[in-house]
Amino acid sequence: MFVNIIESYRNVIAIADEELIGKQFFEGKKQLDIKESFYKGENEKTLPEEEVKEIMINLSREDATFNLVGEHSIRCAIEVGIITEDQILKIDEIPYSLVLL
Repeated sequence: MFVNIIESYRNVIAIADEELIGKQFFEGKKQLDIKESFYKGENEKTLPEEEVKEIMINLSREDATFNLVGEHSIRCAIEVGIITEDQILKIDEIPYSLVLL
């Protein structure tokens, strides 16, 4: 998974499964665009699941927004308690969630 932490008055944490980076998905009028510049940022490597979970836990204690895309990213967020099943949306069977803490 790629994690991009965008620091501003409220941190934005963009997390996406590696295989989805750079792809677009469509369903009717809805579009999901997993832009490399947003989800990957300047990171050149993926992070292991445990490290991603640790980042999620630590940053969920702050005033943050999470943008999560992909099966692995969503599963990690559920496991650490950032989201629940009813907060998962899908476009073309790709799960995503936007969370404001």
